[in-house]
Amino acid sequence: IDEANSVGTMKTLYLLLIALVTFAANPAAAAEKPNIIYLMLDEWGYFESGHMGHSEIITPNIDRFAQEGMRFTNALAGAPVCGPTRCCLLTGLHSGHTSVRSNNGFAPIRANEPTLASMLKAQGYATGGFGKWGIGGRGTSGVPETHGFDVFFGYYDQVHAHTYYPEYLIKNSVEVPLAGNYVKSAYEVQTQAPHAIFPEPNDFTKPNKDKPFFCYLPWTPPHGLWGINEDNPSWQMFKDKPWSAGQRTKNDAKVYAAFMHMMDRQIGEIVALLKELDLDDNTVFFVCGDNGGQDYFKTEDRPHGFFAPNLNPKTGERFRAGKGSLYEGGLKVPFLVRWPGVIKAGSV
Repeated sequence: IDEANSVGTMKTLYLLLIALVTFAANPAAAAEKPNIIYLMLDEWGYFESGHMGHSEIITPNIDRFAQEGMRFTNALAGAPVCGPTRCCLLTGLHSGHTSVRSNNGFAPIRANEPTLASMLKAQGYATGGFGKWGIGGRGTSGVPETHGFDVFFGYYDQVHAHTYYPEYLIKNSVEVPLAGNYVKSAYEVQTQAPHAIFPEPNDFTKPNKDKPFFCYLPWTPPHGLWGINEDNPSWQMFKDKPWSAGQRTKNDAKVYAAFMHMMDRQIGEIVALLKELDLDDNTVFFVCGDNGGQDYFKTEDRPHGFFAPNLNPKTGERFRAGKGSLYEGGLKVPFLVRWPGVIKAGSV
């Protein structure tokens, strides 16, 4: 890693975060507190987007997001796997000090441990989270509603999040059944979890448009047990691709690409809603991955993974190792920030 560049990148990020916290903590600036959206895609690889030169992953909205905001070239995840990364992000602690270091999904952060949500809530922010929590199962000290979130809907236990067709999701520790999903007696499924989760950020934003809000979106795609509804428009784009690579089915690579396109569509819809509600200029929007890429769906002619998340398509150079490793390939993530009128468009 280029140490000087890494330090410079982190200083830039810290200055931005310090500015946000200072701005939010100043009562005189209450009417101008920026909204904050933090979206983290699960296992999104550094090179898995069009603006990074990928020729098969289709991400027009992410590409536009990068053009309109800032792209970080040396952002590192707090940990090389899901749960510990989320703990680092939400508590601000180095992984040597965090209360969650294992990746079993149920392990909790401590009771009364401060989080981004609890600090922002104390400054008058509405706080909502939608997606994969991963730092405290139900009945533990780590549930989101006791750590600053007015509402959290999705998966609490990240192992639960490995399936996109669970029988239920969780809202503030209460089970919310998903229609048509019966996985215990027979694997009959109807409702894909992302389709239940994706409307929630909009439903949270609209009633809170006149007050500052923090919307945390730790979305599960593209990671997990890959499966998608046949009528999904993103699947329609990839279903006829001549790819037959996968870990569980021959269609896994196609579904992965469809998931990335589906995430891209949702990011576009969130930006469109911000513009519709006249909130775009007062919202800082972060998009990142949660850990380094994994070489999924390797084939003989694609030894770095079917979509080669850690391989630079322009130079042929690869980050060392991948997810689960403390080498660069296990920690380096895509990281974009957009704040119209504040962050210079197209900056790196």
